[in-house]
Amino acid sequence: MPLRIVIDVRHIRDFGIGSYIRNLVHGLGLVDAENQYVLTARRGEVHEFAHLPKNFQTVPYDRSDTDLLDQIAYPWFLRTLAGDLYHVPLNRVSWMMPKPYIVTVHDMSGLLYQGRVTGWRNNLRLFLFRRGLLRADRIIAVSGATRRDVENVLGIPGSRIRQIYSAPDPRFEQRQPAADARAAGPDTQAFERRRILERYRIHDPFLLYTGMIRPQKNIPRLIEAFASVRTHLSEHPRYKDLKLIVIGDETSRFPGVRRAVNQYRVEGAVRFLGFVPFDTLRVFYEAAEAFVFPSLYEGFGLPPLEAMASGTPVVTSNVSSLPEVVGDAAMTVNPENVFDIARGIREVLLDDDLRDQLRRKGFERIRLFSWRRTAEAVLETYREVAAAAHRLPAGPGS
Repeated sequence: MPLRIVIDVRHIRDFGIGSYIRNLVHGLGLVDAENQYVLTARRGEVHEFAHLPKNFQTVPYDRSDTDLLDQIAYPWFLRTLAGDLYHVPLNRVSWMMPKPYIVTVHDMSGLLYQGRVTGWRNNLRLFLFRRGLLRADRIIAVSGATRRDVENVLGIPGSRIRQIYSAPDPRFEQRQPAADARAAGPDTQAFERRRILERYRIHDPFLLYTGMIRPQKNIPRLIEAFASVRTHLSEHPRYKDLKLIVIGDETSRFPGVRRAVNQYRVEGAVRFLGFVPFDTLRVFYEAAEAFVFPSLYEGFGLPPLEAMASGTPVVTSNVSSLPEVVGDAAMTVNPENVFDIARGIREVLLDDDLRDQLRRKGFERIRLFSWRRTAEAVLETYREVAAAAHRLPAGPGS
């Protein structure tokens, strides 16, 4: 008998998690024509799911999950949808969440880093974080590192955790011009790249970072390492005017990042672009000399794979999930050592054979990650949880 599966897709516009939601839902559309899917989306984002198969429907729900009233309102709303199971694709679980439900954990930074912040709102958020996972019928961890963190930090038995890798957005592997291309013929892609870079006044070789700007992302050390590389290459014929482009979060909430720019006197060489459209992001990935991602902690680490899919050499950290994800297809460095980050960048910039090797291995590496395989594994998890829920009566406190 077909299942009725309800998925919370309100975070489709988020950086990283939004890519997970979008690609998982479309992957499920490819592999499952039997079960019925109900997607709870903000009213203005319903159109994002217009081209899904007929066994998918979207219902509008506009309240944010950061609203305290949502702890009661959203579960009440879900009960009107009469799902056989519910999937929360990030660790933000409402207090009265109906069971059975599945939670995807992308990382544990909310406990390992932000948990040091005090205050009743933060304490409540951390309490809900733990409680939401402890009550879940199954937890999907996006990497082995995240699975170990869930087990070790929260004491959740490994039998309740399913490791299912994420994957890069397939559009990064599509070599096609932007939707609004103004040129035609074989030179279209090169024309579009030049046009987009010109729009952002990018004329010099550049390193690229994409992602959120949070303490664990290690951006001040990246800036210090970049300043060291610029000094080292100040007479280099190609890299003497090297730039660093940061795409993603706004910097206003993280004054330490701006202080690092001023302290190391790279004000004219570091650009913060905020969020950009997908076609623009892809151009920046493809045009970068190297992608640098010295994060201190990642639950999965999607940006390095996106860079590999774009044919760009990657310099990244040798900690948490990143070695597991990139394998030998990236230059790995100690993210707590500025000199090692700078060394990795210099080697990738100056060694043409190494660059070619990293590009080739990067293309091979991304073949290990597929949204179709991810969707198939998630679908299997849905079936396991639904079968167990029908076999076992609800216990006290469920």
